[in-house]
Amino acid sequence: MTRRNIELVLLCVAAPLVVLLFAMIALNQGQSLNMNTLGVPVGVFAAFIIAHIAVRKFAPGADPAILPLVFVLSGTGIAFVTRLAPDLAVNQVMWLFLGVACMVVALVAIRNLDKVANYKYTLMIVGFLLLLSPLVPGIGTEINGSQIWLRVGTFSFQPGEIAKIVIVLFLAGYLAQNREMLSVFTWRIGPFRLPEIRTLLPLLLMWGVAMLIVVFEKDLGSALVFFFVFLLMLYVATGKKFYLVIGLGLIAIGGVGAYFAFDHVQIRVATWLDPFADAQNKGYQLVQAIYSMADGDLFGTGLGRGLAEQIPVVESDFIFAAIAEEIGLLGAAGVLLLFLCLAVRGFVTAARAKSDVSSFVAVGLTALIVLQAFIIVGGVTRLIPLTGLTLPFISQGGSSLLASFIAVGLLLRCGDEGTGVDTEMSSATGSLHANSVLGRVSLGKRLTHSMLFCSVLFAALVANLTLIMVVQADYYQNMAGNNHTIAKESRSERGTISTYDGTVLAQSVQEEDGTYKRVYPAGDLASHVVGYASSRFGTSGIERAYNDTLKGQENFASWTDVLDSLAGTGTTGNDVALTLNSTIQRAAQDAIAGQKGACVVMDPETGAILGMASAPTYDAADIESLLEQASTDSSGADGALVNRATSALYAPGSTFKIVSLATALENGTASEDTVFSSPGSMDIGGASVSNYGDVDYGDITLARATEVSSNTVFGQLGVEMGPEALVKGAETFGFDKDVDFPLPLYTSLMPDPDAMSTWTTAWAAAGEPVGQKGPNATVLEMALVGSAIANDGAIMQPYLVDGVYNANGERSFTAQPSKLMQAVSKTTAERVRTVLEGVVENGTGTAAAVSGVTVAGKTGTAENANGKDNSWFVGMAPSENSRVVVALIIENGGSGAAAQKAQNVLKTALEVQGLL
Repeated sequence: MTRRNIELVLLCVAAPLVVLLFAMIALNQGQSLNMNTLGVPVGVFAAFIIAHIAVRKFAPGADPAILPLVFVLSGTGIAFVTRLAPDLAVNQVMWLFLGVACMVVALVAIRNLDKVANYKYTLMIVGFLLLLSPLVPGIGTEINGSQIWLRVGTFSFQPGEIAKIVIVLFLAGYLAQNREMLSVFTWRIGPFRLPEIRTLLPLLLMWGVAMLIVVFEKDLGSALVFFFVFLLMLYVATGKKFYLVIGLGLIAIGGVGAYFAFDHVQIRVATWLDPFADAQNKGYQLVQAIYSMADGDLFGTGLGRGLAEQIPVVESDFIFAAIAEEIGLLGAAGVLLLFLCLAVRGFVTAARAKSDVSSFVAVGLTALIVLQAFIIVGGVTRLIPLTGLTLPFISQGGSSLLASFIAVGLLLRCGDEGTGVDTEMSSATGSLHANSVLGRVSLGKRLTHSMLFCSVLFAALVANLTLIMVVQADYYQNMAGNNHTIAKESRSERGTISTYDGTVLAQSVQEEDGTYKRVYPAGDLASHVVGYASSRFGTSGIERAYNDTLKGQENFASWTDVLDSLAGTGTTGNDVALTLNSTIQRAAQDAIAGQKGACVVMDPETGAILGMASAPTYDAADIESLLEQASTDSSGADGALVNRATSALYAPGSTFKIVSLATALENGTASEDTVFSSPGSMDIGGASVSNYGDVDYGDITLARATEVSSNTVFGQLGVEMGPEALVKGAETFGFDKDVDFPLPLYTSLMPDPDAMSTWTTAWAAAGEPVGQKGPNATVLEMALVGSAIANDGAIMQPYLVDGVYNANGERSFTAQPSKLMQAVSKTTAERVRTVLEGVVENGTGTAAAVSGVTVAGKTGTAENANGKDNSWFVGMAPSENSRVVVALIIENGGSGAAAQKAQNVLKTALEVQGLL
């Protein structure tokens, strides 16, 4: 196949892709597919077919891939401009047709680039005048902070876009004529050879012009493109890496100087480093772009389904963010790959060129397009500071589109002048180089290096894009200020949260405007477990832990759910059924109402949490005002937002004696019948250990010491076991271990045994962290301790969610009980349980007794820093086959208060389970 036939085939292959983009837009807007809705892509395709015919006639030897690549890029651009700024789409299409026409005119009018190069100094003057013309008062005007526009009446144009092409032509002619001079270094400084000062003048001139653009036109992007295109052309012409070093050094100096001299440069850098620091002002555009890209994932939200309209001027500077959001990482990476392919074909054209001029023109024009694409995409994706350029062929803007097509026309002309790699190259004067083959080989190496350089740049773009759209996507999507997430969630029906017995705790109700509001029908029932879902303050509790499930993005029950999620159709979220029982939960909340404290009710056989209460509590219906108060009140609205069952550590007091007793029996340190002396106070380790109220119990067994909660006996027991055995025993019950749980759960603590003295060991065995970090426990941890004794020594994995259902009631998840750890042997657990029965029958826990059922338990009193006592109770029933474990604390409750409150919780739980 000839080059032109290949070009035609590639155009025909690309056409359906462009048509598909427009079809997706039409379908999303509820339009039918006909010539009215698909007329634009058909017209664009027709324009490129006409261009193909012109290329076939006037440049038959041109590269066959360039025109199809430009067709896909420009077609994508028109599609997204139509999607994002329909009022500007007609003008953009007209500019595209004009650009294609200018491309053809360039092919027809310029038949020999070497002749054009003869006017290189004229081109230089014209180029610099065009570049700096916006500074002329009266015709130059500033738009969006940059002085780069000429305005005549209502018509505005960026002369700098055309100036870049003119300057590339000048540079190509200049380098072709002077490359030998630029390649010879005659100035010796020590062991180094350097170019003469006059040889460096062009480099300094280009740097100076770039700085003028930054200073007076405030156009950092154009300055970067302008200088780096020159630098790349200079390297390809001479092969001297010295110029790259000097050039990069100059741009670094200029950049640092511009940063300290100009506010607009400082703003760009500060926004790049942390756009969220001023997310509502200077960083707004970039923040909104990041939110859009983070929503794109692999496949995108679907064309027309994104929220990129919230990005100011999205159709111009930030159109790539919209592309990434709506056609995903794969689509955005595909666009970048098209630019990289264009770079490869441009450099291949340069390698085939028959003369220095056409080779350098191809390098310059290719670099002009590709580097501009890298700089703007790098800014949008926060790889480099944002510079405010347009994305060639894609962004809305007539000047950029027109200049890009003229550049393509000249690039095709360079390709038509190509003669293949085995043919000699002519210089600018028409003579042949003496070492033409070697010259072409050297040129090929430099162009290969340039292609590798571009490949690295675009690989960095894709890697950075992957970081935003996949790796960090959840982080950005869940940011409290992400208005994209808030807007999407407000229009999707979030799943319900209910108790095991069917009481709805949270649900979404549709408002008149079509948005959904989260309501909590059961008021404050299980508020700390359910949490809240606030558009201003984010989520907490189960609302946070199962956020994606409730939004319908996880726990799919059917393939239909999976496909709906991938298609972004916004299906109703999944319903979450908790293990909580509404009656038990209410009893747990009533037990601590009016106090500060917490209560956990657990099924020891399965690990299911039957009730979890924290006081003070709150009504989620008032969460906005409560959170507002908490944000300004260091006490956190009196601590109502804190889940004291999982996110507070307490000294466990005498309830820890369950652990000490079990460890002693397991290790054989003592038995239930071992007799200890129990004076009201005694010296252990050089300091006093005393019983509550300094009561003297005389000589008593360990079992009786547990019933009356003798600190002096357990102090002696702890010393006999030693700190290492005591700490190790506590760890088998879950202390010092991170336990997986859907709500934030503090780690219960034990002290370092190497740092424990005899006296602190004695008090630790009695449950008091005197002068050390432990023992300290959450209420849930003490429920796990009780569950271990109730369940023959085994601690089951605690869980809160029983099942997940989709909107059709199909179950996608069912909780399966699993063993967390083995605390003690079955025999030891039975022995401890028998001792704990005595606590309730004739010890300190008689207030917890339930008629008709054997209850085992342990009270606890722990002194606070304020001198008041926290009251604890950990109990289980029926003791012989426990189905319920309750752990309860009342802050500043005094001795015995917790056992009395826990009694009704135990009784209610037993009634619900049919055991009473």
